[in-house]
Amino acid sequence: MERIRTYFPELDKQQIEQFEALYDLYTDWNSKINVISRKDIENLYLHHVLHSLGIAKFIRFKDSSTIMDIGTGGGFPGIPLAIFFPKVNFHLVDSIGKKIKVAQTVASEIGLENVTFRHARAEEEKELFDFIVSRAVMPLADLVNIAKKNIKKGQQNALPNGLICLKGGELQHEVFPFRNKTVIEDLSHFFQEEFFKTKKVVYVPLS
Repeated sequence: MERIRTYFPELDKQQIEQFEALYDLYTDWNSKINVISRKDIENLYLHHVLHSLGIAKFIRFKDSSTIMDIGTGGGFPGIPLAIFFPKVNFHLVDSIGKKIKVAQTVASEIGLENVTFRHARAEEEKELFDFIVSRAVMPLADLVNIAKKNIKKGQQNALPNGLICLKGGELQHEVFPFRNKTVIEDLSHFFQEEFFKTKKVVYVPLS
């Protein structure tokens, strides 16, 4: 949690309390449902919360923006981003019902009011959003194919509407079809921990 406060000193008291509450909530749920790898739960803030907030280092969404998180699992990156951007609207989608239930309960417990949920495959979602976010749930080409139908026309943020995803490792092959318009940002530019050396934010404009 100290890392979160160090990298995001602008957090207010309510946001800090919401972030602090995540550890006990996810630890409790993880003992019942394997939302996060059992061996990884102790790294919740570094590997999951701070990783999710890498998107907030890449772009500051304007108030009233609409964001869909596809393949959210137990709520990443959607829940950390919803805490960080309390005036932005988030819609979290996952095909696994028990994981959506966890995300829904966590959001309710910490008092998040800017999040909605849907148990469905991302292909079934028809609503339109400014951005789609995701955390490495599938190859980039598949993400783009799913996301493009859900992108609003017009632009209210600093970047054109599109897909922003968190990925790791070697991405040249994945990015090749979109190489002329893709932006790749190394998270090691923002976070100094070893974990982030191979982690990246990948942005593909789709509007």
